[in-house]
Amino acid sequence: MRLRLFLPVLLFLFALSSVEASFPVKRATTNQETTITDDSEGELFSPAAVAAGYDKWVAVAFWFFLGLFAAHRWYAKKPIGANILFILTLGGLGIWAIIDLIRILTDSFQ
Repeated sequence: MRLRLFLPVLLFLFALSSVEASFPVKRATTNQETTITDDSEGELFSPAAVAAGYDKWVAVAFWFFLGLFAAHRWYAKKPIGANILFILTLGGLGIWAIIDLIRILTDSFQ
C-alpha cells in the first residue's frame, strides 16, 4: 500500500524537477539582449516581460482597484520586501499609497 502512494508522489516530484522553460530566457543589457550563460551576470527576464514594458495608466488602475495588495508596486517591479511592508502597513496608513500615486502620475515611480 505504501509503495502505491510513494511511486506516484516520486514520479510527480521528478516531473516537477525536470521542467524547463519552453521559451528562451534572455538577459537584459544596455546594448542588446544576449543569451544566458552560466558565468554571466545581470537580471533575467522572459521575452514576454521585456516586451510588456510599463504603462502609467495601468499602474494607476492597479493602485485604485488593488492598492491594498500593492499591485501597482508589483507591476513596477519594486523590491519584494518593500511590497510586503506596504501590504502589512496598509500603504503606510495611506500616506505611502498617496505618495505612490503622486509619483506614478508624475512619471517618477519607476
